Amino acid sequence: MQRLFRAVKIMNPGSEWHGQTVDIRVTDGILAEIGSGLSLDGAEEIHLPKASVSTGWIDLEATGGDPGFEHREDIASLTKAAAAGGFTKVGLRPETQPVIHDKSGVSYLLQQSRFAPVDLLPIGAVSKNLAGAEITEMLDMRAAGAVAFSDGSHSIQHAGLLLRALLYAKTFDGLIMNQPQEATIAGKGQLHEGIVSTMLGMRGIPSLAEELMIERDLRLLEYTDSRLHLSHVSTANGVEKIREAKAQGLRVTASVAALNLLLTVKDVESFDSHCKVLPPLREESDRQALLEGLKDGTIDCISSNHTPLELETKHLEFAYADFGAATISTAFATARKGVGDFLTEEELIAKFTSGPRDIFQLESSSIAVGEYAQLTFYQYDKNWSVALQDIHSRSKNSPLIGTELSGCPLGILNGDQFVTSK
Repeated sequence: MQRLFRAVKIMNPGSEWHGQTVDIRVTDGILAEIGSGLSLDGAEEIHLPKASVSTGWIDLEATGGDPGFEHREDIASLTKAAAAGGFTKVGLRPETQPVIHDKSGVSYLLQQSRFAPVDLLPIGAVSKNLAGAEITEMLDMRAAGAVAFSDGSHSIQHAGLLLRALLYAKTFDGLIMNQPQEATIAGKGQLHEGIVSTMLGMRGIPSLAEELMIERDLRLLEYTDSRLHLSHVSTANGVEKIREAKAQGLRVTASVAALNLLLTVKDVESFDSHCKVLPPLREESDRQALLEGLKDGTIDCISSNHTPLELETKHLEFAYADFGAATISTAFATARKGVGDFLTEEELIAKFTSGPRDIFQLESSSIAVGEYAQLTFYQYDKNWSVALQDIHSRSKNSPLIGTELSGCPLGILNGDQFVTSK
């Protein structure tokens, strides 16, 4: 099958066509020809208005529902929502039932998604059943196709277990991921601890809960000389600790959730339970520090932190609602609105392409003749307002309905599968 994409601007620093507006011919999933004024030659002609194109975007971490929570999200709905968000690959957390903590679970995900337009990248659990007590057979999961290991939103509280996991993963240069939150400090907090939590009369989650665990994790990383990724960093002090660790040469990477680049704890003042997320929305000073971290490379990538939940878990009083938001369809536009002009287009796109690709040690990708066609088409400066139908997840727990965002995915091409975002 042949497709000819007309007049698209290539945004790929590794390509000789970077910054140029050209035509792209794709034949049987391969980039066959790139240039201006290409002849149709029987191809399907596709016009995408004012489109830019980059290598396919990668969402580092999202939560699905299959197996066990298919009423929240199944593989079909997850990949549909991811494609609508411009993603061609998605790192999938192990928080299912049963937990993805062995090779059969990894194989199941890969088998079930083999015909999907978006590639799933299974992330195996660090501890069995996410209980934080017994380490998993990570080497077996790695052989089955797991790209990394994490307990997802269940922060690894047991320092000895994390130490053993880092040492085990070091034997095959594997990656351990941890979302830092010290449970005994966070307690039963519902939102960021500060003026807003005091005003609302609700227990807060101190920044210290994140910062203490980051400091612990970095000390363990220094001891083991392994590889560690800190997921969804949200505090200014946390960013600074990671910056210092990188300067010391530690093999640490970090990500930020898109929502934390746009919203702050002030957005929780209305008791909107859709704004109840982990990590919590922090202060404006934290948001600015996250932007600085993206700019100077302290934070390597932006992820959706997609957490689909059924209606019954969110339409409750704030204190009783579950943490999480369905964000994968709007992650790029959320980040684009949040960063404004603080990052260039090239810098922001790198946080969705080369950043997560390097973290997972995936093969390099470029827009060049002969390369496999894994592309994302988008409009960088388009302003649009989020409607319910723009949340393509099976769950609709988004705090962004009615919010004006900037930047709009238009579609993805993954091999021979072309999916538009609307």
